[in-house]
Amino acid sequence: MALKWVDSLDIALALIDEHPEVDPTQLHFPELMQWVIALEEFDDDPNRCGERILEAIQQAWIDEAD
Repeated sequence: MALKWVDSLDIALALIDEHPEVDPTQLHFPELMQWVIALEEFDDDPNRCGERILEAIQQAWIDEAD
């Protein structure tokens, strides 16, 4: 399944699998963006990413980590 920027929950779940030791509340957006782009399933234009998208991914990660 190819992940796009709009798939915030699926991206968050993939990041939880890739980085289980990370506290998402301590993650800075530039690092989060790089981690998303590095996901094997990710297939979208990196230039389409914005702060709102990263906020949605981070919030989904926080929600799932609870």
